[in-house]
Amino acid sequence: MTALKIVFMATPDFSVPALAHLLEAGHEVVAVYCQPPRKAGRGMTERLSPVHQFAKDNGLNVLTPVDFKHPSAVQIFVDHKADVAVVVAYGLILPAAILAAPKFGCLNIHASLLPRWRGAAPIQRAIMAGDATTGVTIMQMDAGLDTGPMLMSETVKITPLTTAGSLHDELAKVGACLIVQALEGLVSGVLTAEPQPEAGKTYAEKISKSEGRINWHRTADEIDRQIRGLTPWPGAWLEAQQADKKFRLKVKKASVAGGKGRPGEVLDNRFLIACAHGAIRIEEVQREGKPPTGALDFLRGFAIAPGTILN
Repeated sequence: MTALKIVFMATPDFSVPALAHLLEAGHEVVAVYCQPPRKAGRGMTERLSPVHQFAKDNGLNVLTPVDFKHPSAVQIFVDHKADVAVVVAYGLILPAAILAAPKFGCLNIHASLLPRWRGAAPIQRAIMAGDATTGVTIMQMDAGLDTGPMLMSETVKITPLTTAGSLHDELAKVGACLIVQALEGLVSGVLTAEPQPEAGKTYAEKISKSEGRINWHRTADEIDRQIRGLTPWPGAWLEAQQADKKFRLKVKKASVAGGKGRPGEVLDNRFLIACAHGAIRIEEVQREGKPPTGALDFLRGFAIAPGTILN
């Protein structure tokens, strides 16, 4: 395969496998673009993003512009004389001058089967919507939001045990392999970009923390998908009470079970909770500031009597 001069533009851990695969395939990564380091933790110290840290550890040239509004930032990008730019959850809008600069344009690794779930949270939305499958699409970027023509895609099943965390890791690996194949096909002329169909397009809105609160007036299947789709972040949670103090209890693991009762009613002493239809068996929980624990271990120290109605 012909070695290409690549600009890699990404920030989160989802993107690291793709960068690693491009290097292993023998491509020359002339620059890595990441979002600037963010202050985090109690000491508010600056932390490098996962891609920034990986690039630094591998001796790659890292740039962290705030945006591309200034002509000098665009010129620096153009001066790389890259054959192609690979973009994976970068987090910044790329102007037309950036998209047009590389010989083969800018390719995006998107974690859905486009045109379904364009946007910021395709992994979580696919699970929460009850999709049976999702996947990864390699597309050529244009000025729209995930609207560019498609080069390749690969389908991945969503099972009743799939969480956003497990699907994130699986799709990251699939995307890493797929981008290497797409570059080979693009350079050899085997691949031709196909426009996205109009039918079936949906938008994956950014996840809000407020979506984590469990509404027991929904069905057990809906709540199960909510829990899995929001694990590990931001997490689905219920509200419990100890004496006159209320606190949030994050649900780390649960399953759909049989049972009838008023929505939110605790049906037994093993954390079975009635929903609008069916019931949810809580299996693992986490209190704020505490490590996760099995639901039965939690109930030994904090009993919730059957018949209790959770908000």
